Amino acid sequence: METDVLVVGAGPTGLTLGIDLARRGVDALVVEREEGLFPGSRGKGLQPRTLELFDDLGVLDAIRAAGGSYPAAMIWRDGERVGEHRMSDPAEPSESAPYAEPWMVPQWRTQEILLARLEELGGKVAFGRHMTGLTPQADGVRAEFAAGEPVHARHLVAADGGRSTVRRALGIGMTGETVAPDPLLVADVRLTGLDRGHWHMFPPQGETGGFLSLCPLAGTEEFQLVAQFPAGARADLSADGIRELVAARSPLSPEDVTEVRWASQFRPRAALADRFRAGRVFLAGDAAHVHSPAGGQGLNTSVQDAWNLGWKLGAVLRDGAPAALLDTYEEERRPVAADVLGLSTGVHRGEVRRGEATRQLGVGYRTSSLSRETRPDPGPVRAGDRAPDGTVGGVRLFDAFRGPHWTLLALGVPAVPAPGAPVRVVHGPAHEAYGTGLFLIRPDGYVGWAGGSVADGLAEYLALVGLA
Repeated sequence: METDVLVVGAGPTGLTLGIDLARRGVDALVVEREEGLFPGSRGKGLQPRTLELFDDLGVLDAIRAAGGSYPAAMIWRDGERVGEHRMSDPAEPSESAPYAEPWMVPQWRTQEILLARLEELGGKVAFGRHMTGLTPQADGVRAEFAAGEPVHARHLVAADGGRSTVRRALGIGMTGETVAPDPLLVADVRLTGLDRGHWHMFPPQGETGGFLSLCPLAGTEEFQLVAQFPAGARADLSADGIRELVAARSPLSPEDVTEVRWASQFRPRAALADRFRAGRVFLAGDAAHVHSPAGGQGLNTSVQDAWNLGWKLGAVLRDGAPAALLDTYEEERRPVAADVLGLSTGVHRGEVRRGEATRQLGVGYRTSSLSRETRPDPGPVRAGDRAPDGTVGGVRLFDAFRGPHWTLLALGVPAVPAPGAPVRVVHGPAHEAYGTGLFLIRPDGYVGWAGGSVADGLAEYLALVGLA
């Protein structure tokens, strides 16, 4: 088989990349070693920046319909409720940031929505394809599988998780640390005896061995169970074992747990791949960085890797952009992943509170070689920054940005002609969020170039990204 891009792994990262490539007309194949999608709730928290990404990909309405907001935590002690606790600092939506709070959707449901969108765009996932080896070639990569014919791809993207077969085949190491020595059990359960209006927290007491939390999963009948165990211990993942655990650490009885739908054990780690690229192979998501689940950063950082890489692959493969554009993927995303690793570890250890930083609206690329700020006195939004939402000339900006194209905002400056078909132009007066100037918005919603007039290097920048 021949394809432009082979995406290994059909988790949120691989599916997001598949969607972005499909809408750009790039021939891509997503392969998954399992026979179906991941069945658990693990990455349940979608941050505001990811909601903006899903708005761009055309799945936000489905995501909103499938989930709900996070409830307040209810703290229990000695079988009694002792008070509520807010898990994160509150935030109000605004015109520039319409999605202010995290949104809860079980990971399995997010993946179902992404897969449906991929198939709607004509893409597909080949399940049951376990990659066993790869061979770099002059014009691409040859991937071998345990069953089925090999695939030759011009580029390969490893989105196959923290134990990435691709990363190991390439010999790329990961540097990191164990965030905490205590293993955690996570499971999706159905139970009776607790209200669904709170995230129920049972701190360690006596000889129970660790905390227990039971969070109602929005849009479902399940709760996500998380339990801590002493270092070196192994949790009993059987249904009876989980029933006994719940009875030992909460006022519920074993019979109150009516079903165990999925369970897993892990030890929280923070690790970063030494490289995000080797020739024509790229690492994305957990294959490139592994996080503590605290703060809900892992899935969000992962799908944003795909959002960053997708348009660049499309530009090189379809728009004639220089191949050097692909170098900016690692340049931009590896520092972001490193910062997020520190953030999630801080949240896990109780050193950082969930809030502005964990919403990821401040993530940007000001120091990237792909960010060109030419104005001597920039306003509040600069090249490399997230492009805020707003209304300009009666047009909502997120509506204008949505899709695989670029957008040129001309705010408080003379009208400018459209540079070409892939660029949409929006004219308007100076804007509170942006100030005054010309802003060329990348397909992933960041300002690539900013200037006072087209003479400030717009044509050169368009050539750099394959638009001229």
